[in-house]
Amino acid sequence: MNSASKFFLPVMFLLLLVVSSATFTVNQTETVIITRFGKIDRVITQPGLSWKVPFVETINILDNRVMEWDGTPASMPTRDKAYIEVDAFGRWRISNPREYFESLRDERTAQSRLSSILGSETRTTIAKHDLIEIIRTTKDRKPVQDESLKSLGTDGTPQTTVLPPIKEGRVFLEKQILDEASKKLPGLGIELLDLRFKRVNYNPDVLQRIYARMISERQQIASRYRSEGEGSAARILGDKEKDLNEIESEAYKKVQEIQGLADAEASRIYAEAYNKTPAAAEFYAFVKGLDTYRKTVGSDTTLILSTDSDIFGLLKRSAPKATAPRPGAASAAAATPVPAAPAVPSPPAEAPVTTPPQ
Repeated sequence: MNSASKFFLPVMFLLLLVVSSATFTVNQTETVIITRFGKIDRVITQPGLSWKVPFVETINILDNRVMEWDGTPASMPTRDKAYIEVDAFGRWRISNPREYFESLRDERTAQSRLSSILGSETRTTIAKHDLIEIIRTTKDRKPVQDESLKSLGTDGTPQTTVLPPIKEGRVFLEKQILDEASKKLPGLGIELLDLRFKRVNYNPDVLQRIYARMISERQQIASRYRSEGEGSAARILGDKEKDLNEIESEAYKKVQEIQGLADAEASRIYAEAYNKTPAAAEFYAFVKGLDTYRKTVGSDTTLILSTDSDIFGLLKRSAPKATAPRPGAASAAAATPVPAAPAVPSPPAEAPVTTPPQ
């Protein structure tokens, strides 16, 4: 290798190094700021191949796309003293690369500044409105609800759930926060495009109390349903007892009517049978008297009867009488002496009669 070649190779290598450090490519999604000794020299927004002074100028790449801001959930009170946890997110982009680089330098600083501004405006706006304004969006929306789901009033009576009216709504509050935060961004080179609430929830400290109150309300509704069911069951049982009593009374009435008609028919038949002859009538009276005697007098019954009592007459008639002698036995009776019967004194007006056991 000659001396010219030895000199040419290092020169070519040095030239290649200078050219590679002096050229760079700008992508379509990037904005490049060239700084010279820490100060902005120029801003390159057009994509393509560009040049810079090697070892003197520095390349600073900025993203010109829409970027995301995702805030951390923060607890804050509403105007009606409801402590809630709001989680919001937004979209932003670099509108002025020179101002952005001079005031913020990089994306991490921009995210921190946005969190400070948007968090402050969100807290201020939430504190000026009630919870219903933060939750609801449509002003005249009519909820679709089951008729059986009803809330209880202070006196325990069922009341239909009605949504309270709102004046502004969540969308208006998001726009208000966006407008107020945008007023604080001039000079930072940032354009805030949108802001939304990702999640709105109760504070964990009061969440258990909210759940307990919801459980209590549902228990009251369940108790009301159970009491209504018990009332309906009692009414059904009452109707059943009423129907049973009506059926039994109607059946008893029919039984008595049939039995009365049967007794009347039997009495008529008995009357026709026993009233045909005087002997039949006397026999009927005798049989009925025996029945009365059997039902009235027991084995250990003591009666005090008068002589004109029907029962006394019945007992008297039922006493055994002496049989008259047959005509053929007259001679034998005359031949056989018969002792005279002792005189029986007549009973007094009222005498106790003891009936023998049957």
